[in-house]
Amino acid sequence: MTSLTDPTTLAETVETQAFDARMTHASQAARDGLGLATTRLGGATLGSARLDPSGHWSRVVGLGVTEPVTRELVDEVIGFYRAQGTSTTLLAVAPPFLPDDWDEIRAAHGLEPDRMGLKMGAPVDGLRPEARTDLRVTRLDEEGAAEAARLIARTVGMEHPGVVALLASAAGTPGTQVFGAWDGERLVATGSLSVHGTAAALKSGVTAVTHRGRGAQSALVAARIEAARAAGVRWVVAETDKAAPGGHNSSTENLRRAGLRVLYERQDWRWRA
Repeated sequence: MTSLTDPTTLAETVETQAFDARMTHASQAARDGLGLATTRLGGATLGSARLDPSGHWSRVVGLGVTEPVTRELVDEVIGFYRAQGTSTTLLAVAPPFLPDDWDEIRAAHGLEPDRMGLKMGAPVDGLRPEARTDLRVTRLDEEGAAEAARLIARTVGMEHPGVVALLASAAGTPGTQVFGAWDGERLVATGSLSVHGTAAALKSGVTAVTHRGRGAQSALVAARIEAARAAGVRWVVAETDKAAPGGHNSSTENLRRAGLRVLYERQDWRWRA
């Protein structure tokens, strides 16, 4: 059961549940196109996308949340990817769950620092987002979610058919709602909401380059927070990339303005075969 008194456990749990749901309910086209395989070890969800050229969709989420991270557990995790023939994966471990011998564990498997993320969140009752945009924001049906998948893939440079199919599967994933911002009849921004029990995660926020600076993401954040509130959620969490020193991350600022705060920083670790 998700703990509302420990924001780290809450944020990691809802991310694990959302990732598990995405992988479990991936379409057959996504499974075939990416060579998907999943399993659970030590309370974590392991997703393998053997045919994903970006290496983005092979990842381990939830390590340490319900069971301690040990060398034996990490050995099992890496063994799963070796057995799948997957050449690389990301391991995510929140700072409180890192064991004392983590440096020795990661050295044994050649785990290297990769992305540094910011986990953000807040109780939904304290969120008062503002939506100022001239774009029309709606919840998307299955057809709209498929268009949103193509938009995300184009924008982030992941136009592999299997990735598009995986993203499009969001519309049929339990607990997931997909939203979009429209300029006339053109979908120009998107974002999804994953609801799991008393917590929800804001995910997949993307805006076409041509329409940035018009308030699309602020409006999508607001729409998703209101949907979470309507679903009876008590906490909302999100994740963004940590900006470089002196840099700026508009996603982080959009979430701050809505009332979310940084809960912790999390280093992801890259394994390569």
